[in-house]
Amino acid sequence: MCSVAASRCSPVRRSSPRTTPPSSPRTRSGGPDERGGTARRGDARERPVRGSLPRRLVGQPELGAVVGAVAVFVFFSVVADAFLQWSSFSTVLYASSTIGIMAVPVALLMIGGEFDLSTGVLVTSSALISSMFSYQMTANVWVGVGVSLLATLAIGFFNGYLLVRTNLPSFIITLGTFLILQGCNLGFTKLISDTVSTKSISDMEGFPSARKVFASHLTIGDVEVQITVLWWFALIALATWILLRTRAGNWIFAVGGAKEAARAVGVPVERTKIGLYLGVALAAWISGQHLLFTYDVVQSGEGVGNELLYIIAAVIGGCLLTGGYGSAVGAAVGAFIFGMTNKGIVYAQWGADWFKFFLGAMLLLATLLNWWVRKRAEESK
Repeated sequence: MCSVAASRCSPVRRSSPRTTPPSSPRTRSGGPDERGGTARRGDARERPVRGSLPRRLVGQPELGAVVGAVAVFVFFSVVADAFLQWSSFSTVLYASSTIGIMAVPVALLMIGGEFDLSTGVLVTSSALISSMFSYQMTANVWVGVGVSLLATLAIGFFNGYLLVRTNLPSFIITLGTFLILQGCNLGFTKLISDTVSTKSISDMEGFPSARKVFASHLTIGDVEVQITVLWWFALIALATWILLRTRAGNWIFAVGGAKEAARAVGVPVERTKIGLYLGVALAAWISGQHLLFTYDVVQSGEGVGNELLYIIAAVIGGCLLTGGYGSAVGAAVGAFIFGMTNKGIVYAQWGADWFKFFLGAMLLLATLLNWWVRKRAEESK
């Protein structure tokens, strides 16, 4: 039975420690087929990648996001004159990066077949831990940053470990973590600070250097580029390299497309899933430190609802809710669409109430386009 399952799973076979080299870009197209296995070596998900240019484009997960990004850019370029200014583009990049830093590891997690509903409040938890530990212990703020890193990674490990030990749906586990963190954020902040926000730590030792790392900006000509944009680009490059050039990338696609078949041929399913949750936690720590060192104080109720924005960006970027398909670049483009829409509405001088309308419309259109792309890929075999 295992040998039959393995023969159906191209990404799994390539990820075997005994027989496979690092993955090629073609493995991005591996995903679950109608029979529950992953795509075979000659099926429609890989064939477009080896054919003509149009057929290769049809097989790319990020195609729908790129088409959507071009459409959104053209639209706001027409309706808002200020949208094409370099200063406006810098603002759009910043808004995109604050979502994109989280959307990239969330996309990898979704490719691996799992969700994390605690990401929004985990960002806030990371910032709160850094601030309150530094303030209460009167320590260098870098000590608080380090403690926050350990605590955030521990929460990510808890999510992953509980998932693999219980086999409960990740939706249920991370929903529970979401509620726990939301309560702890508010409860501990009130207990320690007597308010719903943290105390200022801007006069503490190490704050200026930490702000340079997490909340500074670079001046390029007349344009200011926030440091979060560089963090975002670095995470995109790292995640893309992992997915397309490492054995771990094959494992991610395999466990998302056919977990049992992957386990049958020796893929470390549990270790891969825990690693994905640790990656999400690391990105949450980066975003949390940016939140803290940008505003100095943190509101304990922040972050609720942001987890949906990260998932939306990943879905717009081509990730399937069923796992086994997607790309880091696509999630980054999805976050860029978010940034353009968020700021484009402002430059067009429309009411902010329209933002959710456009976000929902883009989610539906991207999902339909991804469905059409996959259908064309199936028909081209």
